[in-house]
Amino acid sequence: MDVRRADERYQGGDPAAGIETRHAFSFGPHYDPDNLGFGALIACNEERLAPGAGFDEHPHSHTEIVTWVVEGELTHRDTAGHETVVRAGDVQRLSSAAGVRHVERNDAAVPLTFVQMWLAPLDPGGDPAYEIVRGIADSTPYAVPEAGAMLHVRRLAAGERTAVPDGAYLYVHVVRGEVELGGERLGTGDAVRLTDARDMEAVAVAATGAELLVWEMTAR
Repeated sequence: MDVRRADERYQGGDPAAGIETRHAFSFGPHYDPDNLGFGALIACNEERLAPGAGFDEHPHSHTEIVTWVVEGELTHRDTAGHETVVRAGDVQRLSSAAGVRHVERNDAAVPLTFVQMWLAPLDPGGDPAYEIVRGIADSTPYAVPEAGAMLHVRRLAAGERTAVPDGAYLYVHVVRGEVELGGERLGTGDAVRLTDARDMEAVAVAATGAELLVWEMTAR
């Protein structure tokens, strides 16, 4: 069980352009050979975009990109012809495969916060694909078979408990609130990396409850 605190993340982005980023893993100029990824997960970025800010068209390849909006609205456009607005509670996935370019912007009048997670595919190549699930229900798993991974979204009321899946690799990210897991108290932005997890559960300890993203990943 490896606990990583929110204030330990690498600071990135471009604050002058209204972009603030916190990286959980090595990313761009922030290189740490001991923190390149965990299981299939190779990035977990907390992004904050001011109104009108965003990322101009840029390329991706051989990566499964899953996005979870915390607050605000994310405008997505890509060279495969998809244009959508992603809101809180939606799961968006861009399978970049052999290559695709996209734009991500905050075209709304209020700040945008989202968590973007990148996973390495089991087999590189193929054709790009895009999917958005609107308002995914609590406890409904979202499968990313291309990466041998499953995303579990949990929204907990104060004092509510949830079982953490057994698995070879588990990554738990606290989107909001506070939880206890394995004897550790975790706050917003904290994360835990679990190897060979068995019979574990998380309990919301904040009066406002908590929201968790849990990645269940197979051994590689």
